[in-house]
Amino acid sequence: MGLVVSVNGEFFTKREDAKICVYDHGFLYGDGVFEGIRAYNGRVFRLDEHIERLFTSAKSIMLNIPKSQEEVKRLTVETARKTGFKDVYIRLVVSRGIGDLGLDPRKCSKPSIVIIADAIALYPKEKYEQGIKVVTCSTRRTRPDSLNCEIKSLNYLNNILAKIETIHYGADEGIMLNDSGYVTEATADNIFIYQKCKLVTPPAFIGILEGITRNTVIEIAKKIGNKVVEMPFSVHDIYGADECFLTGSGAELIPVIEIDARPIGDGKPGKHFKKLLEAYQELTRTTGTPLYENEK
Repeated sequence: MGLVVSVNGEFFTKREDAKICVYDHGFLYGDGVFEGIRAYNGRVFRLDEHIERLFTSAKSIMLNIPKSQEEVKRLTVETARKTGFKDVYIRLVVSRGIGDLGLDPRKCSKPSIVIIADAIALYPKEKYEQGIKVVTCSTRRTRPDSLNCEIKSLNYLNNILAKIETIHYGADEGIMLNDSGYVTEATADNIFIYQKCKLVTPPAFIGILEGITRNTVIEIAKKIGNKVVEMPFSVHDIYGADECFLTGSGAELIPVIEIDARPIGDGKPGKHFKKLLEAYQELTRTTGTPLYENEK
């Protein structure tokens, strides 16, 4: 079938038919939360974790989702199933809903639930084989005491400004630092480096979103014998790293071969990245919530 969008339980197969009111506070103020979810080989990967995080984000901004977690899971699976795809990207959005032109969330009587199920390809195939080039952005990551980065909110302007820098400099991605100069994450992905026989990634308290893919990679890495450390590091540490790669539901795992015109390691995707990618792809192919009866 192809693209399917659910807007408050009503299904559409054309993007121009799927509409929300212009008075929705998700549109007016970025007041809402979302999740990016993947299905592989007819199975939705880590659905429970994604829905749990969605509800945690909603609770943090005092947004009461008018469905239970199980109901949202069922609607998510139903929307993805209607595409007819076995591999599908799912964008699940819950906004504050329709209100007035003021900020007051009490004027929004009912949250809006939108689920988009479609194909996605953030990078061409050769980027996964050859690696990407990144730059360090001057735009700093929002401080956790201003807006907690663990809330996966609809307000991505901070990331977009960094993405604009990335585009301006002709890079594939941008690395964002916090106000102390430590690496947090890329504009849309978490970051790992392999350095001194260990896999290192920034900790949550430094100002990152703990990605589902990030946590999955940590689990896999430990199972296959890698030492994993969550600790702050600087761009200088990336310059001297043996390997670097990014993780995210959309991008999955993608190797970084250059940062700020400096090659990382030998300038090619590293052996540890390749082992992790292979294990991750096997896990996504064989586990998850079934979309179709024959996938159980």
